[in-house]
Amino acid sequence: MIYPTTFEQKVGFDRVRELAIASCLCPLGEQRVRDVKFTTDPSTIFEWIEQTHEMKTICLMEDNFPTDGFIDITPALKKLQIDGQWLDENELHQLRRSLETIKQLLNFIKRVSEKYPSIAKLATGVNYYPYVIERINSIIDRFGRIKDNASPQLAEIRVSIRSKEASVSKLVQSILRHAREGGIVDSDAQPTVREGRVVIPVAAANKRKLKGIVHDESATGKTVFIEPVEVVELNNEIRELEYEERREIVKILIEFTDNIRPYLPDLLSAYDFMGEIDFIRAKALVAIEFEGSKPILSSDTTGIYLRQARHPILQLSLKKEGKKIVPLDIQLNKQNRILLISGPNAGGKSVCLKTVGLLQYMLQCGFLPCTLENSEMGIFSNIFIDIGDEQSIENDLSTYSSHLINMKQILRSSDEQSLILIDEFGSGTEPTAGGAIAEAILQELRDKGTYGVITTHYSNLKHFAANTPGIINGAMLFDIERIEPLFKLEIGKPGSSFAFEIARKIGLPETVLNEAANKVGSDYITFEKHLRKISRDKRYWEKKRDSIRLANKRAEEAEQKLQKELEELEKKRKEILAAAKKEAQEILATVNKQIENTIRIIKESNAEKNQTKKAREEIEKLKTEVTQLGQDTDALVERKMELIKQRQARKASKKNQKTTNEHKAQVQKEEKPIEPGDKVKVEGSDVIGEVISINEKTASIAVGGMITVVKTKKLKRVSSGEFQNIAKQKPKPAGNFDIYKRRLNFKSDIDIRGYRAEEAIEAVQDLIDDALMLGFSKVRILHGKGDGILRQVVRDLLKSTPGIKWFGDEHIEFGGAGITVVELDV
Repeated sequence: MIYPTTFEQKVGFDRVRELAIASCLCPLGEQRVRDVKFTTDPSTIFEWIEQTHEMKTICLMEDNFPTDGFIDITPALKKLQIDGQWLDENELHQLRRSLETIKQLLNFIKRVSEKYPSIAKLATGVNYYPYVIERINSIIDRFGRIKDNASPQLAEIRVSIRSKEASVSKLVQSILRHAREGGIVDSDAQPTVREGRVVIPVAAANKRKLKGIVHDESATGKTVFIEPVEVVELNNEIRELEYEERREIVKILIEFTDNIRPYLPDLLSAYDFMGEIDFIRAKALVAIEFEGSKPILSSDTTGIYLRQARHPILQLSLKKEGKKIVPLDIQLNKQNRILLISGPNAGGKSVCLKTVGLLQYMLQCGFLPCTLENSEMGIFSNIFIDIGDEQSIENDLSTYSSHLINMKQILRSSDEQSLILIDEFGSGTEPTAGGAIAEAILQELRDKGTYGVITTHYSNLKHFAANTPGIINGAMLFDIERIEPLFKLEIGKPGSSFAFEIARKIGLPETVLNEAANKVGSDYITFEKHLRKISRDKRYWEKKRDSIRLANKRAEEAEQKLQKELEELEKKRKEILAAAKKEAQEILATVNKQIENTIRIIKESNAEKNQTKKAREEIEKLKTEVTQLGQDTDALVERKMELIKQRQARKASKKNQKTTNEHKAQVQKEEKPIEPGDKVKVEGSDVIGEVISINEKTASIAVGGMITVVKTKKLKRVSSGEFQNIAKQKPKPAGNFDIYKRRLNFKSDIDIRGYRAEEAIEAVQDLIDDALMLGFSKVRILHGKGDGILRQVVRDLLKSTPGIKWFGDEHIEFGGAGITVVELDV
């Protein structure tokens, strides 16, 4: 149960619904967003959330998800259930485009079914029937026109029409030539079409000089349009052939409709699938926009633990103002089911309450709530809200009376599976009585085991919450030094209203404030002072704790770094000692040889004094050298280790400086916008050039000896060195051949009938860009007549596009207002 009926408007879900509708690609998805409803079935909610979560991943990670051709053709298909009905050419064209989209969706889901099982489940049993697409292709061309070979009879009729039209054109030109020679018409007069008839414009004064039927006249009446009598019969025959052509086309369409009628149930089911995908995609895009995540869901327990919760509509509003939203951490569990929030006015109490209500409602409608992924959310059977001024003149209700009516409904229907949201609890009447009634209601709600978020200014409710199990106080923090709210929620203690401080900041006289303080009494002032002191001390110690935590973290990182360096130094020390030991062993081996040689000399000289003395001196000298080597080994190791430390410190300093400089250069490069004179590269190609002029959407760049127009978002700035390197590496003959090949494949006509406005703008912009780049001076855009909306969109775009010399309607016999001809300045 959701109470009241205006719940969605009160918490802001109506705006979330509007944003989702704006993200849909077709009316099928839009209708599903309008129809989305709150549900209490856990399995349904889990399935919806998993689908949205998977689609969010698809939108972020998969590049080839099809988004074109989402067209709702179901009204036309439903009318085919009646015999004798058929699809016209435009509906047939839309059916083909949308079936191609369904085919692409099914192929995409088949490829990724293992990664996204919930989305893959939606495609089970969906068929698009290739036969239907093949049959449509045999009837209409890519522009949606009936093909000449759709039937043998149609081919014959059209051959006859073209033959007679050629005869009419030839005869009219002959009559026009004689009329010019006779001075009946102007020398520059040309045949035109009125009511499907080829006519000649004649001055009103000469209308009796040319025999024929008058079909129309100009707005001024100075010119009349006459069908020469010589071609009347031919035009009648053409008109009869056109009627015959139309009858044959209807016959073809009826035959096609009869062929596909057995497939209608499956086709309608396929369009339901397309609408469901569009709906889920819209929810996923909303989640991406507001950083929504799939929380930890539970169907067994009811409760809420929102981490970094944000109200999406408030977040959107602050983003437009260049501000950031302050996230909230809110927890309701079996031990503390009701959170009583107090604090200053405009401090964020109501926003906190609305955030809880909106995110829970979004979850149970299948939207991803705007919280971190490690948030925990249960399922509620009922959600009640009492917020705002509900006074009614018609029902003779005051604000307080309306609040009491809401309280009656909440008390009657709430249980342990209910979530209640009450703003400014107890206000609207005399404080003593209002506070007492509110305290009694709060006691009753606690006894029922109801979950809830309640805001208040009443001190008796704060005291009641502090001494009652199941209810916990919460405070919206306030900066007492700057006299402004911090919009942060702190759970566990009540908040002060800061009424005197706010009044003093606004500028009320000090005498008035002193008198008010005397009237309110010392107990209230003392209580408020204690609350402020607790709040101030808590913020101080929180800052201290954060700074200590940061210092400890830095110390741990430094300790880890030093430990690593010591391990490396110890390794090098062992290597140096091993080398020194090896060197000492080699020296000792040499000394032993010399000693043995000396002993041998002494023996051979029969121990002569001079020889013995000399040998002893050499032994003493070697002994001294070996001893000195042993003493110097440790000092040598220490010196080498010190040099290694100094070298590592210099390398780290240079690396940090280099990283800082590179980061600064990268930031400067990213922040500087592209300007005229910059060297740029077109993304996705090897085209490079110099910017001549630039605006928000397009830029003119010089590429070789040619100037072309490119979308600004496709340009990437390159340095002069990169520009020269690319220019050297770029094989000019291959580039020229590519341009030549593109000119051969370029089509100067485009058909945008059935496109959405965004699709039409994109297609026309691409056509104009390619035509300017390849040097074509004229293009044609087929948009049809209809209500003229698509025509207006195209022409609004052409007015603001550089490089356009002229645009206007095609000649009447070639399509008239249904085609826009564009001449380019190349």
